[in-house]
Amino acid sequence: MHDFATVFGRPPAVSADAPGRVNLIGEHTDYNGGFVLPTAIPQRTRIELAPRADDVVRAASTAKDGGAPQTFTLGAEAPGRGWLDYVQGVTRLLSTGGHALRGFDARIDSTVPLGSGLSSSASLSVALMRALRSAFGLTLDDVQIARLGQRAENEFVGAQVGIMDPMAASLADEGTALFLDARSLEFERVPLPKGADLVVLNSGVAHDHAAGDYNTRRAECERACALLGVKLLRELGPADLPRVEALPEPLRRRARHVITENERVLQAVRAMRSGDLRRLGELFYESHASMRDDYEVSVPEIDCIVELARAGGDVYGARLTGGGFGGSVVMLAHAGRGRTAAERVARDYAARSGRTPRVLVPA
Repeated sequence: MHDFATVFGRPPAVSADAPGRVNLIGEHTDYNGGFVLPTAIPQRTRIELAPRADDVVRAASTAKDGGAPQTFTLGAEAPGRGWLDYVQGVTRLLSTGGHALRGFDARIDSTVPLGSGLSSSASLSVALMRALRSAFGLTLDDVQIARLGQRAENEFVGAQVGIMDPMAASLADEGTALFLDARSLEFERVPLPKGADLVVLNSGVAHDHAAGDYNTRRAECERACALLGVKLLRELGPADLPRVEALPEPLRRRARHVITENERVLQAVRAMRSGDLRRLGELFYESHASMRDDYEVSVPEIDCIVELARAGGDVYGARLTGGGFGGSVVMLAHAGRGRTAAERVARDYAARSGRTPRVLVPA
């Protein structure tokens, strides 16, 4: 694939990157003001960028359009251009937010697989804003970058994602889990347990958050809040579940998932701190069952991977990670057995499903 100088006829002035993420537990809780527990993965999005003297933006992605640059003008961003909308959304929000931009050339290269449930879009937005911050001297801290990344997806791309993905891309690292309160944005880095290997397996079934299902789930939660008289489902705890049981379907199950998932995140953090890997694994399986049955965001291929992981005796727990409708499974394997467990599950899954899985972690 052509390098920056070949595409744009000059060298880049700055470069920046941001990681993808895997969410250990706490799914569909962030936009409900709840708790999440993501960690960074080795796969990253890298941006090379050079400012221009005009208001034209030329952006080239090594994964799209054969690497050919796509062009738009600052102040004239218009949605409906696929992957370029993530770039346009960032420039629109930065400009309207009072940040002085000029045009630029940008080359995007990512090892975060698209549609894998590993936050490729947030990785792109955060890496781009880091590059723009460097190129134009923008006054942006890491939390502001995350907030703008979320708004770009919500307001421009049309995906009603929560704050977890951009916060993870902006603040997480590979050695710790980012225990995040999505309501207050308070966060703490919790060391990953040393007695287990992290495994991430891409199912080969892609998803798209801008499509209807993800946004539908968010709207269902908002309707449940209206009926329960609360602003966010985060305001409710296990003691409120009898009230939730009176809701009409599917709102009853949607709200039940969010409330029980928030509790699972808190229990998972306690299990990590105490080194209780068996309990942590149980929480993974409980979370997956709730996502499959109450939130209905799993698919048969993902369920197959989880059951294969459970059958081997070398995995503490496994669950769907990310928004769902495809994507990836995160597992906690016994220490020193992560690679063999990943290869075992991938082999059996490929034979059973006819899909081509990909082991992403261990890299």
